[in-house]
Amino acid sequence: MKKKFLYSLMLLFLVFACSKKEEGTQLPYDYSNVEKAGLKELLEKTDWKSKEVSGGIVWKYYQFPQIFDSKQYINILEVDLNKGLHIEIPYVKTGFLKTSTAAVENNALVAFNGSYFNTSTGGSTTFFKYNGNLVNNTASGFSAYRENGAVVLDNKGGAKVIAKPGSGWATVAEPVVLAGGPLLLLDGKQQSQLNVDFNTARHPRTAFGVTADNKMIVVVVDGRSSQSQGLTIAQLSELMAALGCTQALNLDGGGSSTAWVKGEGVVNFPSDNGVFDHEGERGVATVFTVK
Repeated sequence: MKKKFLYSLMLLFLVFACSKKEEGTQLPYDYSNVEKAGLKELLEKTDWKSKEVSGGIVWKYYQFPQIFDSKQYINILEVDLNKGLHIEIPYVKTGFLKTSTAAVENNALVAFNGSYFNTSTGGSTTFFKYNGNLVNNTASGFSAYRENGAVVLDNKGGAKVIAKPGSGWATVAEPVVLAGGPLLLLDGKQQSQLNVDFNTARHPRTAFGVTADNKMIVVVVDGRSSQSQGLTIAQLSELMAALGCTQALNLDGGGSSTAWVKGEGVVNFPSDNGVFDHEGERGVATVFTVK
């Protein structure tokens, strides 16, 4: 009698459990079966914090808990070049110019740091022509792979990234040319990179890109912090491609990487002070402003 009772009790328990399961009882999820989303899909699904700075300019940012096998804080400035916005490059020949200072003095809507400079005396160390006038040539002995591309601006508000011509930078016709590197993307193809520490180590990075529908994409990735570890050049190239760029160039990074937005100030976490805050901005030689 006792055995029959226990048997009935167990049967009742199983029926109840099964009925609860059918009603929607959540079972443990097997995360081993989750497929890794592609980078482009991940970026599209990201819940970016965003703000329309002005017609044709969007600023968005997000701290990824896991992207490129690490935590990353990424700011993006998206500028529609079809909207007649004006890009300028304030600069100094000697001494240093902060991105935020250049932005305020030029009444910019957004701004970001430019290319490499002399850390002792200031001034650009890569080829720079502005408004048709040569500001300086690339410094003697400068690493070729860090000036193998350039941001080029024309008189109609157009912007593009080009590879260094075999005949040299002086033969580029456009009035504004600022060299940098490494070149990341050209004609939609990721470029091969040298196996050197500058490329393979994770650092804060600033990249300039242009999409097929004529939008300028500027990415500032923070680094050298547990809150954002930075990217290699190959990873930066992958990121720019996933964002839809067909051409892209690495600009100065490290403590120079700075993004500024009107009404917000410096929006990334420049690393020059060794603290994850907005105060570690480094003075540079060239700054891009948009208004």
